[in-house]
Amino acid sequence: MITATSPSLLTALQSNGLRWVSPPPGISRKGGAGPSDHQAITINGSTIMVPIHTDAAALSPFWAKTTGNTTAVLMHHDEEQGVISLPRRPAFYDRATAEGVPYWKIATLHSDKVLATTLLQNCIRSQHRETSCQFCAIGQSLAEGRTIARKTPEQLTEVAVAAVELDGIEQMIITTGTPASKDRGASLLVAAAQAIHERLPHLPIQAQCEPPDNDAWFARLAAAGVVNIGMHLEAVTEEVRQAIMPGKAQVSLIRYFSAFEAAVRVFGHGQVNTYILAGLGDSVDAIVAMAERLAVMGVYPFVVPFVPIVGTPLQHHPSPSPEFMHELHSRLAPIVRQAGLSSVGQKAGCGKCGACSTMRDYEEV
Repeated sequence: MITATSPSLLTALQSNGLRWVSPPPGISRKGGAGPSDHQAITINGSTIMVPIHTDAAALSPFWAKTTGNTTAVLMHHDEEQGVISLPRRPAFYDRATAEGVPYWKIATLHSDKVLATTLLQNCIRSQHRETSCQFCAIGQSLAEGRTIARKTPEQLTEVAVAAVELDGIEQMIITTGTPASKDRGASLLVAAAQAIHERLPHLPIQAQCEPPDNDAWFARLAAAGVVNIGMHLEAVTEEVRQAIMPGKAQVSLIRYFSAFEAAVRVFGHGQVNTYILAGLGDSVDAIVAMAERLAVMGVYPFVVPFVPIVGTPLQHHPSPSPEFMHELHSRLAPIVRQAGLSSVGQKAGCGKCGACSTMRDYEEV
């Protein structure tokens, strides 16, 4: 039996998704970069992002009925699993810049205490399907008017200050679409982080980008106030990399690993992480082998179940089964523990937030 105190419940929820008797009043994200087509829910003290706008979610054995503005009862078929809570709409969402840009178009709430933004809402890889990452929807929210193409350091600082003061935001994640520059956006991340850090020196910041051309960028990011960096592999075998993200695959695994080594020297053991999407075609064994290699280096392998986003080439590609993810996380947990890595040990970022995966819950078992 799935129980509300078991990581198996959270894993099954993320794989199957969740359907609602009536649309929840909480905040969900549809399309665009990041954990899209999801709803953040909290159950038994754990906050996770659960798919709600996917094909699978419409057929999920998990369903919920709202009982209040921020509460609902979680059901598995006809069996009650417990009460879930939803994040309230952040107060900073009701503000706008002097130019009239709503704050929620500049940065958004992820999980319950995380502020996130995509610095550039476009990418050189996304312009053509023969180079784009097949799972990516970075241009959707821009096309639909739900964000702006480029966020300035001044805009991000203004929103971050309000989010901390009004909503108790505890960390910030700054990612970016990859521009046509050799630094792959690192210079833009430096400028944004530095501006935010000057106003909010105690707000931990993670920066995310592809490996830049020069390892000197890592020291520059750290000097700007970044405490954790994410450089995301997504897929771990060359076959899957070429099939799923042909443009990004041109950045070789050799370059990724040299960048990981350089970044660990700057940010420290456990303060570098990489996103791995399970369910794109890589086997459990292949992901575990990659995780072992990364963990020994001091890089946290943040393994997340793939969730298809409507409007992308992979919109009908299935998410990995709960059994697949359970086996994977059960094998990953001792690897990261033995390497002295953990979700809670990170200063900022996706791994610390942990809501897009159930790795954290397996680490704690």
